Amino acid sequence: MPLKRRPAVPQTKEKSVTDTIQSAEVLVASPSRNYVTLRITTADGIVGLGDATVNGRELAVASYLRDHIAPLLIGSDPSRIEDTWQYLYRGAYWRRGPVTMAAIGAIDMALWDIQGKRAGLPVHQLLGGRVRDKIPAYQHAFGWDVPALMDAIDAQLDQGATHIRVQSGIPGVDKVYGVSKNPSYEPAGRGARPSEEVFNSAAYLHHAPQILAAAREKVGPLVHLLHDVHHRLTPTEAARLAREVEPLHLFWLEDITPAEDPEALRVVRDASITPLAIGEVFNTIWDCQRLIEDRLIDYIRVAVNHAGGISHVRKIYSLAELHGVKAGPHGPSDISPVAMAASIQLATATHNWGVQEYMGYPEIVHEAFPHDWRFEQGHLYAGDAPGLGVDLDESVLNAHPYETAYLPTARDVTGAVLDW
Repeated sequence: MPLKRRPAVPQTKEKSVTDTIQSAEVLVASPSRNYVTLRITTADGIVGLGDATVNGRELAVASYLRDHIAPLLIGSDPSRIEDTWQYLYRGAYWRRGPVTMAAIGAIDMALWDIQGKRAGLPVHQLLGGRVRDKIPAYQHAFGWDVPALMDAIDAQLDQGATHIRVQSGIPGVDKVYGVSKNPSYEPAGRGARPSEEVFNSAAYLHHAPQILAAAREKVGPLVHLLHDVHHRLTPTEAARLAREVEPLHLFWLEDITPAEDPEALRVVRDASITPLAIGEVFNTIWDCQRLIEDRLIDYIRVAVNHAGGISHVRKIYSLAELHGVKAGPHGPSDISPVAMAASIQLATATHNWGVQEYMGYPEIVHEAFPHDWRFEQGHLYAGDAPGLGVDLDESVLNAHPYETAYLPTARDVTGAVLDW
Protein backbone atom coordinates (compact mmCIF):
# COMPACT_ATOMS: atom_id res chain seq x y z
CA MET A 1 0.00 0.00 0.00
CA PRO A 2 1.49 3.37 -0.95
CA LEU A 3 2.27 5.76 1.87
CA LYS A 4 -0.10 8.63 2.28
CA ARG A 5 1.40 12.04 1.82
CA ARG A 6 1.32 14.07 5.01
CA PRO A 7 -0.39 17.42 4.84
CA ALA A 8 1.90 20.42 4.68
CA VAL A 9 2.88 21.90 8.04
CA PRO A 10 0.88 25.10 8.46
CA GLN A 11 2.83 28.32 8.71
CA THR A 12 3.17 29.71 12.22
CA LYS A 13 0.74 32.53 12.59
CA GLU A 14 1.93 35.92 13.68
CA LYS A 15 1.58 36.42 17.42
CA SER A 16 -1.49 38.33 18.47
CA VAL A 17 -0.86 41.67 20.16
CA THR A 18 -2.86 40.36 23.14
CA ASP A 19 -0.16 37.74 23.71
CA THR A 20 2.73 40.20 24.04
CA ILE A 21 4.38 41.83 27.04
CA GLN A 22 3.05 45.33 27.59
CA SER A 23 4.97 46.43 30.68
CA ALA A 24 7.71 45.32 33.08
CA GLU A 25 7.76 47.25 36.36
CA VAL A 26 10.31 47.05 39.18
CA LEU A 27 9.06 47.60 42.74
CA VAL A 28 11.51 48.15 45.60
CA ALA A 29 10.05 48.15 49.10
CA SER A 30 10.91 47.22 52.67
CA PRO A 31 8.10 45.52 54.58
CA SER A 32 10.40 44.44 57.47
CA ARG A 33 13.31 44.05 55.00
CA ASN A 34 14.14 45.04 51.43
CA TYR A 35 12.63 43.20 48.45
CA VAL A 36 12.93 43.77 44.70
CA THR A 37 9.84 42.56 42.84
CA LEU A 38 9.33 42.43 39.07
CA ARG A 39 5.80 42.69 37.68
CA ILE A 40 5.29 41.80 34.03
CA THR A 41 1.88 42.54 32.47
CA THR A 42 0.70 41.24 29.11
CA ALA A 43 -1.41 43.22 26.68
CA ASP A 44 -4.46 41.19 27.70
CA GLY A 45 -3.93 41.91 31.39
CA ILE A 46 -2.25 38.77 32.74
CA VAL A 47 0.27 39.63 35.47
CA GLY A 48 3.38 37.63 36.34
CA LEU A 49 5.58 38.21 39.39
CA GLY A 50 9.27 37.55 39.96
CA ASP A 51 11.66 38.10 42.87
CA ALA A 52 15.00 39.81 42.13
CA THR A 53 16.18 40.44 45.70
CA VAL A 54 19.93 40.28 46.34
CA ASN A 55 20.54 41.11 49.99
CA GLY A 56 22.60 44.29 50.34
CA ARG A 57 22.69 44.88 46.56
CA GLU A 58 18.98 45.44 45.94
CA LEU A 59 19.31 48.73 44.06
CA ALA A 60 21.90 47.26 41.69
CA VAL A 61 19.47 44.55 40.58
CA ALA A 62 16.61 47.04 40.36
CA SER A 63 18.67 49.25 38.06
CA TYR A 64 19.82 46.31 35.94
CA LEU A 65 16.21 45.32 35.42
CA ARG A 66 14.70 48.78 35.00
CA ASP A 67 17.42 50.40 32.92
CA HIS A 68 18.74 47.52 30.82
CA ILE A 69 16.48 44.46 30.59
CA ALA A 70 12.87 45.54 31.03
CA PRO A 71 12.86 47.66 27.85
CA LEU A 72 13.94 44.57 25.86
CA LEU A 73 10.86 42.64 26.96
CA ILE A 74 8.21 45.04 25.67
CA GLY A 75 6.35 43.58 22.69
CA SER A 76 7.89 40.12 23.08
CA ASP A 77 6.06 36.82 23.45
CA PRO A 78 5.75 35.80 27.15
CA SER A 79 5.29 32.13 26.25
CA ARG A 80 8.83 31.88 24.82
CA ILE A 81 10.31 31.31 28.27
CA GLU A 82 13.40 29.30 27.31
CA ASP A 83 14.18 31.54 24.35
CA THR A 84 13.92 34.62 26.55
CA TRP A 85 16.28 33.05 29.09
CA GLN A 86 18.85 32.23 26.40
CA TYR A 87 18.52 35.69 24.86
CA LEU A 88 19.15 37.45 28.16
CA TYR A 89 22.02 35.14 29.17
CA ARG A 90 23.83 34.16 25.97
CA GLY A 91 22.87 37.28 24.07
CA ALA A 92 24.75 39.57 26.45
CA TYR A 93 28.52 39.90 26.48
CA TRP A 94 28.60 40.59 30.24
CA ARG A 95 26.89 37.72 32.00
CA ARG A 96 26.75 35.56 35.13
CA GLY A 97 27.11 36.96 38.65
CA PRO A 98 24.44 37.53 41.29
CA VAL A 99 23.00 40.77 39.91
CA THR A 100 22.60 39.51 36.34
CA MET A 101 21.29 36.09 37.34
CA ALA A 102 18.81 37.48 39.88
CA ALA A 103 17.45 39.81 37.21
CA ILE A 104 17.10 36.95 34.71
CA GLY A 105 15.66 34.77 37.47
CA ALA A 106 12.94 37.31 38.24
CA ILE A 107 11.93 37.51 34.57
CA ASP A 108 11.89 33.73 34.24
CA MET A 109 9.68 33.37 37.34
CA ALA A 110 7.27 36.00 36.07
CA LEU A 111 6.99 34.31 32.67
CA TRP A 112 6.25 30.93 34.26
CA ASP A 113 3.66 32.70 36.43
CA ILE A 114 2.01 34.11 33.30
CA GLN A 115 2.13 30.77 31.53
CA GLY A 116 0.44 29.04 34.47
CA LYS A 117 -2.25 31.70 34.73
CA ARG A 118 -2.95 31.54 31.00
CA ALA A 119 -3.29 27.74 31.24
CA GLY A 120 -5.27 27.90 34.50
CA LEU A 121 -2.74 25.59 36.17
CA PRO A 122 -0.17 25.85 38.96
CA VAL A 123 3.40 25.92 37.66
CA HIS A 124 4.19 22.45 39.01
CA GLN A 125 1.61 21.02 36.61
CA LEU A 126 3.51 22.62 33.71
CA LEU A 127 6.73 21.01 35.01
CA GLY A 128 5.38 17.48 34.80
CA GLY A 129 3.01 17.33 37.76
CA ARG A 130 3.38 16.33 41.37
CA VAL A 131 5.97 13.84 42.56
CA ARG A 132 5.13 14.62 46.22
CA ASP A 133 2.25 16.10 48.17
CA LYS A 134 4.26 17.95 50.81
CA ILE A 135 7.78 19.38 51.03
CA PRO A 136 9.95 18.83 54.11
CA ALA A 137 11.18 22.17 55.42
CA TYR A 138 13.63 23.22 58.08
CA GLN A 139 13.53 26.33 60.21
CA HIS A 140 16.19 27.82 62.46
CA ALA A 141 16.60 27.04 66.15
CA PHE A 142 19.17 29.28 67.81
CA GLY A 143 20.13 30.22 71.33
CA TRP A 144 22.93 32.27 72.81
CA ASP A 145 23.46 29.57 75.42
CA VAL A 146 22.42 25.93 75.81
CA PRO A 147 19.17 26.54 77.77
CA ALA A 148 17.99 29.10 75.20
CA LEU A 149 18.84 26.72 72.37
CA MET A 150 16.94 23.86 74.01
CA ASP A 151 13.90 26.14 74.37
CA ALA A 152 14.13 27.04 70.68
CA ILE A 153 14.34 23.36 69.72
CA ASP A 154 11.28 22.63 71.88
CA ALA A 155 9.38 25.35 70.03
CA GLN A 156 10.29 23.75 66.70
CA LEU A 157 9.27 20.29 67.87
CA ASP A 158 5.94 21.67 69.09
CA GLN A 159 5.30 22.89 65.51
CA GLY A 160 5.88 19.41 64.09
CA ALA A 161 9.41 19.99 62.81
CA THR A 162 11.19 17.01 61.28
CA HIS A 163 14.32 19.00 60.27
CA ILE A 164 15.92 21.67 62.49
CA ARG A 165 18.94 23.89 61.86
CA VAL A 166 20.86 24.35 65.10
CA GLN A 167 23.08 27.39 65.80
CA SER A 168 24.37 28.78 69.09
CA GLY A 169 26.50 31.47 70.64
CA ILE A 170 30.21 30.81 71.21
CA PRO A 171 31.74 31.47 74.63
CA GLY A 172 34.05 34.46 74.47
CA VAL A 173 32.62 35.73 71.15
CA ASP A 174 30.36 38.80 71.29
CA LYS A 175 28.49 38.37 67.99
CA VAL A 176 27.70 35.23 66.02
CA TYR A 177 25.95 35.30 62.66
CA GLY A 178 22.68 33.37 62.68
CA VAL A 179 22.26 33.77 66.45
CA SER A 180 20.62 36.50 68.51
CA LYS A 181 20.23 37.17 72.21
CA ASN A 182 16.59 38.02 71.39
CA PRO A 183 13.85 35.56 70.29
CA SER A 184 13.51 37.19 66.85
CA TYR A 185 16.35 37.73 64.40
CA GLU A 186 16.86 39.63 61.14
CA PRO A 187 20.39 39.24 59.75
CA ALA A 188 20.40 42.41 57.63
CA GLY A 189 21.17 45.45 59.77
CA ARG A 190 19.93 48.91 58.82
CA GLY A 191 22.58 51.52 58.26
CA ALA A 192 25.14 52.88 55.82
CA ARG A 193 27.76 50.22 56.61
CA PRO A 194 27.61 46.56 57.57
CA SER A 195 28.22 45.64 61.18
CA GLU A 196 31.29 43.53 61.95
CA GLU A 197 31.74 40.46 64.10
CA VAL A 198 34.85 38.60 65.22
CA PHE A 199 35.03 34.86 64.57
CA ASN A 200 37.35 32.67 66.64
CA SER A 201 37.76 29.36 64.82
CA ALA A 202 39.46 27.63 67.77
CA ALA A 203 36.61 28.56 70.14
CA TYR A 204 34.06 27.52 67.53
CA LEU A 205 35.65 24.14 66.82
CA HIS A 206 35.74 23.39 70.54
CA HIS A 207 32.15 24.47 71.17
CA ALA A 208 30.15 23.40 68.08
CA PRO A 209 30.40 19.61 68.57
CA GLN A 210 29.24 19.97 72.18
CA ILE A 211 26.19 22.00 71.14
CA LEU A 212 25.30 19.58 68.36
CA ALA A 213 25.67 16.62 70.72
CA ALA A 214 23.32 18.31 73.21
CA ALA A 215 20.80 18.91 70.42
CA ARG A 216 20.98 15.27 69.30
CA GLU A 217 20.41 14.06 72.84
CA LYS A 218 17.44 16.43 73.08
CA VAL A 219 15.63 15.38 69.88
CA GLY A 220 16.55 11.71 69.68
CA PRO A 221 17.63 9.78 66.59
CA LEU A 222 14.72 10.47 64.21
CA VAL A 223 14.68 14.28 63.97
CA HIS A 224 17.10 15.61 61.35
CA LEU A 225 19.66 18.15 62.56
CA LEU A 226 21.48 20.63 60.32
CA HIS A 227 24.27 23.10 61.04
CA ASP A 228 25.68 26.06 59.07
CA VAL A 229 29.40 26.97 59.27
CA HIS A 230 29.17 30.06 56.99
CA HIS A 231 32.25 29.30 54.84
CA ARG A 232 34.66 30.17 57.65
CA LEU A 233 36.87 27.10 58.11
CA THR A 234 40.04 25.98 56.36
CA PRO A 235 39.87 22.56 54.64
CA THR A 236 41.70 20.90 57.54
CA GLU A 237 39.50 22.56 60.16
CA ALA A 238 36.41 21.58 58.19
CA ALA A 239 37.56 17.97 57.91
CA ARG A 240 38.16 17.87 61.66
CA LEU A 241 34.65 19.14 62.41
CA ALA A 242 32.97 16.80 59.92
CA ARG A 243 34.79 13.79 61.36
CA GLU A 244 34.13 14.79 64.97
CA VAL A 245 30.35 15.09 64.48
CA GLU A 246 29.97 11.85 62.48
CA PRO A 247 28.43 9.94 65.45
CA LEU A 248 25.65 12.57 65.62
CA HIS A 249 24.34 11.60 62.16
CA LEU A 250 23.63 15.15 61.01
CA PHE A 251 21.38 15.69 58.00
CA TRP A 252 24.12 18.00 56.71
CA LEU A 253 26.94 20.40 57.48
CA GLU A 254 26.40 23.52 55.39
CA ASP A 255 28.96 25.87 53.82
CA ILE A 256 31.80 24.26 55.72
CA THR A 257 34.49 25.87 53.51
CA PRO A 258 34.43 28.75 50.97
CA ALA A 259 32.20 27.65 48.12
CA GLU A 260 34.53 28.70 45.30
CA ASP A 261 37.12 25.99 46.04
CA PRO A 262 35.97 22.47 45.09
CA GLU A 263 39.26 20.91 46.22
CA ALA A 264 38.60 22.11 49.76
CA LEU A 265 35.44 20.01 49.82
CA ARG A 266 37.39 17.06 48.48
CA VAL A 267 39.57 17.22 51.61
CA VAL A 268 36.46 17.13 53.79
CA ARG A 269 34.82 14.39 51.75
CA ASP A 270 37.90 12.18 51.97
CA ALA A 271 38.02 12.61 55.75
CA SER A 272 34.37 12.06 56.70
CA ILE A 273 31.00 10.62 55.70
CA THR A 274 29.06 13.53 57.24
CA PRO A 275 26.75 14.85 54.48
CA LEU A 276 27.75 18.21 52.97
CA ALA A 277 25.62 21.01 51.54
CA ILE A 278 26.78 24.10 49.68
CA GLY A 279 25.82 26.48 46.87
CA GLU A 280 23.60 29.29 48.13
CA VAL A 281 26.09 31.80 46.65
CA PHE A 282 26.15 30.01 43.27
CA ASN A 283 24.41 31.54 40.25
CA THR A 284 24.79 29.05 37.38
CA ILE A 285 25.03 25.37 36.60
CA TRP A 286 28.71 25.91 35.81
CA ASP A 287 29.34 26.97 39.41
CA CYS A 288 27.79 23.70 40.57
CA GLN A 289 29.01 21.33 37.88
CA ARG A 290 32.27 20.06 39.36
CA LEU A 291 30.92 19.66 42.87
CA ILE A 292 27.98 17.64 41.57
CA GLU A 293 29.81 15.54 38.98
CA ASP A 294 32.62 14.68 41.40
CA ARG A 295 30.05 13.91 44.11
CA LEU A 296 31.78 16.25 46.56
CA ILE A 297 28.45 17.32 48.07
CA ASP A 298 25.16 15.67 49.00
CA TYR A 299 22.87 18.71 48.65
CA ILE A 300 23.01 21.65 46.25
CA ARG A 301 21.76 24.88 47.82
CA VAL A 302 21.08 27.25 44.89
CA ALA A 303 18.12 29.57 45.35
CA VAL A 304 15.70 29.88 42.44
CA ASN A 305 15.84 33.68 42.33
CA HIS A 306 19.66 33.87 42.53
CA ALA A 307 20.39 31.16 39.97
CA GLY A 308 18.47 32.28 36.92
CA GLY A 309 14.93 31.26 37.79
CA ILE A 310 12.91 28.10 37.36
CA SER A 311 14.24 27.28 33.88
CA HIS A 312 17.89 27.24 34.89
CA VAL A 313 17.52 25.73 38.36
CA ARG A 314 15.62 22.80 36.81
CA LYS A 315 18.75 22.02 34.80
CA ILE A 316 20.93 22.15 37.92
CA TYR A 317 18.61 19.74 39.68
CA SER A 318 18.56 17.43 36.67
CA LEU A 319 22.37 17.31 36.66
CA ALA A 320 22.28 16.65 40.40
CA GLU A 321 19.81 13.80 39.96
CA LEU A 322 22.22 12.00 37.63
CA HIS A 323 24.89 12.02 40.36
CA GLY A 324 22.87 11.20 43.46
CA VAL A 325 22.80 14.79 44.75
CA LYS A 326 19.60 16.29 46.16
CA ALA A 327 18.18 19.80 46.23
CA GLY A 328 18.24 21.72 49.50
CA PRO A 329 17.53 25.32 48.44
CA HIS A 330 18.43 28.48 50.29
CA GLY A 331 15.33 30.05 51.85
CA PRO A 332 16.18 32.95 54.17
CA SER A 333 14.06 36.01 54.92
CA ASP A 334 15.62 37.89 51.98
CA ILE A 335 13.95 35.53 49.50
CA SER A 336 10.45 36.94 49.09
CA PRO A 337 7.26 34.84 49.12
CA VAL A 338 7.36 35.04 45.30
CA ALA A 339 10.68 33.17 45.08
CA MET A 340 9.57 30.85 47.87
CA ALA A 341 6.51 30.01 45.79
CA ALA A 342 8.73 29.25 42.78
CA SER A 343 10.93 27.00 44.91
CA ILE A 344 7.90 25.17 46.31
CA GLN A 345 6.53 24.65 42.81
CA LEU A 346 9.87 23.16 41.77
CA ALA A 347 9.97 20.96 44.87
CA THR A 348 6.51 19.61 44.11
CA ALA A 349 7.64 18.46 40.65
CA THR A 350 11.32 17.52 41.32
CA HIS A 351 12.12 13.94 42.33
CA ASN A 352 15.59 14.48 43.86
CA TRP A 353 14.42 16.97 46.46
CA GLY A 354 15.85 16.87 49.96
CA VAL A 355 14.57 19.77 52.04
CA GLN A 356 13.61 23.44 51.69
CA GLU A 357 15.00 26.05 54.06
CA TYR A 358 12.12 28.13 55.41
CA MET A 359 13.17 30.90 57.75
CA GLY A 360 9.63 32.25 57.86
CA TYR A 361 8.37 35.82 57.50
CA PRO A 362 6.91 38.51 59.75
CA GLU A 363 3.18 38.91 59.25
CA ILE A 364 3.61 42.12 57.28
CA VAL A 365 5.48 40.23 54.56
CA HIS A 366 2.59 37.77 54.20
CA GLU A 367 0.29 40.81 53.91
CA ALA A 368 2.48 42.40 51.22
CA PHE A 369 2.65 39.15 49.22
CA PRO A 370 -0.62 37.19 49.75
CA HIS A 371 0.03 33.62 48.63
CA ASP A 372 -1.61 30.24 48.12
CA TRP A 373 1.31 28.18 49.45
CA ARG A 374 1.33 27.40 53.16
CA PHE A 375 3.55 26.07 55.95
CA GLU A 376 2.14 23.53 58.40
CA GLN A 377 3.71 21.06 60.82
CA GLY A 378 7.20 21.26 59.39
CA HIS A 379 6.12 21.02 55.73
CA LEU A 380 5.35 23.37 52.84
CA TYR A 381 2.40 22.88 50.48
CA ALA A 382 2.19 24.33 46.97
CA GLY A 383 -1.56 24.95 46.70
CA ASP A 384 -3.56 24.82 43.47
CA ALA A 385 -3.80 28.47 42.38
CA PRO A 386 -2.75 29.10 38.76
CA GLY A 387 0.83 30.19 38.15
CA LEU A 388 2.94 30.77 41.25
CA GLY A 389 -0.11 31.60 43.36
CA VAL A 390 1.20 34.92 44.76
CA ASP A 391 -0.27 38.44 44.57
CA LEU A 392 0.92 41.91 45.58
CA ASP A 393 -0.63 44.39 48.00
CA GLU A 394 0.87 47.65 46.77
CA SER A 395 -0.61 49.64 49.65
CA VAL A 396 1.57 47.65 52.05
CA LEU A 397 4.65 47.90 49.82
CA ASN A 398 4.22 51.66 49.27
CA ALA A 399 3.95 52.24 53.01
CA HIS A 400 7.44 50.77 53.54
CA PRO A 401 10.05 52.35 51.25
CA TYR A 402 13.57 51.01 50.75
CA GLU A 403 16.08 51.44 53.59
CA THR A 404 19.80 50.77 53.24
CA ALA A 405 20.67 47.48 54.96
CA TYR A 406 23.57 45.05 54.85
CA LEU A 407 24.42 41.61 56.15
CA PRO A 408 27.28 41.69 58.69
CA THR A 409 30.91 41.06 57.79
CA ALA A 410 33.38 38.96 59.77
CA ARG A 411 37.03 39.24 60.80
CA ASP A 412 39.26 36.78 62.61
CA VAL A 413 40.86 37.48 65.98
CA THR A 414 43.77 39.29 64.29
CA GLY A 415 41.44 41.66 62.44
CA ALA A 416 41.78 40.06 59.00
CA VAL A 417 38.62 39.81 56.90
CA LEU A 418 37.07 36.32 56.75
CA ASP A 419 34.87 34.71 54.13
CA TRP A 420 31.27 35.52 54.87
